[in-house]
Amino acid sequence: MTEKFEEEMRKSLLSLKQELLDNINSQNNSFHSLFSSADPKDDVDIASDEIDRKMLESMSSQDADKLTSIEAALSRLDAKRFGICLQCGKKISEGRLRAIPYAVFCIDCQNNNER
Repeated sequence: MTEKFEEEMRKSLLSLKQELLDNINSQNNSFHSLFSSADPKDDVDIASDEIDRKMLESMSSQDADKLTSIEAALSRLDAKRFGICLQCGKKISEGRLRAIPYAVFCIDCQNNNER
């Protein structure tokens, strides 16, 4: 893997990380505003707010998982282990890494894991 490609991946990962942090911050602000505006409501409003709250929690959890994956990929870059499949040890294709810079499995192992 070339230094130029590694730098491209680092920039991509850092950009994804910032985007996620902004998204998580926005979701947290939405979550807080949802509860700070609590006033007497009927059952339908309460149910709707509960659905909104659960959706925000779920989205935050997914974003947190993705953020962890991005941090791990940045660590692998620093350790010179980026782009190596954690299952079989082969190189992950540059095309796959461009599509999913935090990928930990080559396409073959990913397909096998999904089956």
